[in-house]
Amino acid sequence: MPATHHSSAPVTPGKAAGRKPARPARKAPPPDPPRTAGPEGDRPVTGRIPVLDVRPVVQGGRRPAKAVAGEVFEVSATVFREGHDAVAADVVLRDPEGRPGPFTPMRELAPGTDRWGATVSADRPGNWTYSVEAWSDPVATWRHTAEIKIPAGIDTEAVLEEGALLYERAAAGVPAEHRATVLDVVTALRDEDRPAAWRLASALAPEVSEVLSRHPLRELVTASDPLPLLVERQRALYGSWYEFFPRSEGTVDQPHGTFRTAEKRLEAIAEMGFDVVYLPPIHPIGTTHRKGRNNTLTATPDDVGVPWAIGSPEGGHDAVHPDLGTLDDFEHFVDRARELGLEVALDFALQCSPDHPWVEKYPQWFHHRPDGTIAYAENPPKKYQDIYPIAFDADMDGLVTETVRVLRHWMEHGVRIFRVDNPHTKPVVFWERVIGEINRADPDVIFLAEAFTRPAMMHTLAQVGFQQSYTYFTWRNDKQELTEYLTELSGEAAAYMRPNFFANTPDILHAYLQQGGRPAFEVRAILAATLSPTWGIYSGYELCENEPLKSGSEEYWDSEKYQLRPRDWEAAAREGRTIAPLITRLNQIRRENPALHQLRDIHFHHADQDGVIVYSKRSGSNTVLVVANLDPHHTQEATVSLDMPQLGLDWHESVPVRDLLTGESYHWGRANYVRLEPGRRPAHVFSVLRPSNPRIGGSPAI
Repeated sequence: MPATHHSSAPVTPGKAAGRKPARPARKAPPPDPPRTAGPEGDRPVTGRIPVLDVRPVVQGGRRPAKAVAGEVFEVSATVFREGHDAVAADVVLRDPEGRPGPFTPMRELAPGTDRWGATVSADRPGNWTYSVEAWSDPVATWRHTAEIKIPAGIDTEAVLEEGALLYERAAAGVPAEHRATVLDVVTALRDEDRPAAWRLASALAPEVSEVLSRHPLRELVTASDPLPLLVERQRALYGSWYEFFPRSEGTVDQPHGTFRTAEKRLEAIAEMGFDVVYLPPIHPIGTTHRKGRNNTLTATPDDVGVPWAIGSPEGGHDAVHPDLGTLDDFEHFVDRARELGLEVALDFALQCSPDHPWVEKYPQWFHHRPDGTIAYAENPPKKYQDIYPIAFDADMDGLVTETVRVLRHWMEHGVRIFRVDNPHTKPVVFWERVIGEINRADPDVIFLAEAFTRPAMMHTLAQVGFQQSYTYFTWRNDKQELTEYLTELSGEAAAYMRPNFFANTPDILHAYLQQGGRPAFEVRAILAATLSPTWGIYSGYELCENEPLKSGSEEYWDSEKYQLRPRDWEAAAREGRTIAPLITRLNQIRRENPALHQLRDIHFHHADQDGVIVYSKRSGSNTVLVVANLDPHHTQEATVSLDMPQLGLDWHESVPVRDLLTGESYHWGRANYVRLEPGRRPAHVFSVLRPSNPRIGGSPAI
């Protein structure tokens, strides 16, 4: 079938119906068609059985909810009917060809709320839809009534005959190989030589319930309007990113790196377990108002300029900086990365240096002052004298056409991922048009929005097409901030916004890293790699580079944005000045644990110290539990109180846990003591195991 599903049984009045989590496709009475409001006399908006507030829903259904192939997500709705008769509901996924998959039974999420839900999954990329079908469940209604009346001796024969008639009707919809199971119940219900209790018990037998759960008798079937679902490839949700500047990977004889010299760095990046190599802009850099070291306004002839000041007489956004090599050299770099299991992501920065060919060819694309000069970019108090921003409203169509052309140029040379610089300074409709046009023909192309801006803009960019988003993770450092932010990201926002937790960037060296040293780098890597399905670091993070430009600044001293920054990786490894082994282990843990491939199922547990954060993720039988010390300066001792059902366990259970960072094993229960020391044991990343696992040993406590 085109989809797989996971769900628990729905709840009926007084007793669970005992339905299975999935059942084969079946013929059913046609549901009510979608309802539309209109003039007086039109069909009512509400169906026979109200199906309201179906979620997830993005922009009222105008934009699709998002998932990746194999990702489990919840569909919920409010479902009820008049009176006391039982209702039930299913989620129906339809694949890109419009074919329905197996009906996934929904369960009442909290008794008495009329809120129903089920978890579903689509098995391949494409444009899917989902809807909720609600229906009256006459068999469940009869069972509930019969279990009350028959023991009390009320209308016994009438009730049993009503059941026989219902089961006869139900049998008609059961496949021939199972029909006898239901018809035998009809015979039993009418067998007046047997006690009434025995006749009722035959109708409630588990084997009968199983057949009817797969092939229920449905009445008054009512369907919600279908909602769109965009299913994309896994890399849109899950992956590990590494950012580096090829120009810094030079040699003694050739200080300015090229694509050929930078290829040598790819093997080490792959060995650390990264999936994506992200390159800042690789295009020619302008010389007019070129910035010098540490953002000075007076550049020397040796200053290499800022890669984001794109364009020179050598070319613009579709050209390669001549000091990096040729287009053929870039293709060779992409091919070598692919051989090592890496995808190349390319920065797309829609801005120009004063020397860009567009400045003369398309002057209408730029803001002009009254004196005729072009306004450079500013983000007060920052000024970017070497960059001209684009003015979009004068020729939106032309800009869309040229942008799509440039993106397709790099796609033809092997790039399928673009990190978009400052998309929030461009019109939302521009990105909607550009990404829509690219993804219609090439749905595997991924766009990451680098938008550290107001929430409304960040969320809207995700809704209109960006597959991933930078986030506020860098500025969320204490337990309350992290808990609240991850609760937001993993809630309704997860239907459209996928976070990429970069622990640092060339623009952002947070005070937490400046002041916390190596322990801060270690714990932030652990948090980023386990909280989010996608995380990343900028080169130098593994060396714990943390010298700021000045006190109170998030800029790096001797920032690589303005100069070459060669690093002696081999010496750092020999001298133990790198946390690359920790990063390698984290990426290995991520690959081996499906729970870390998803965002939506994260649960926070209680620790009695503010410096300790505890959270878990589950996917099927795989459960990961993280306990981390957020204080890079002090040892933290705490009692951790686990919400055992969130781990798939009973409250009284004690189970083996193995620390995936150290290999040590313990037994944990509801309450546990931890001691976490910065620099020695910053965190536990536990795999929660079952007592029967023969590989597990260990001590009773930590």
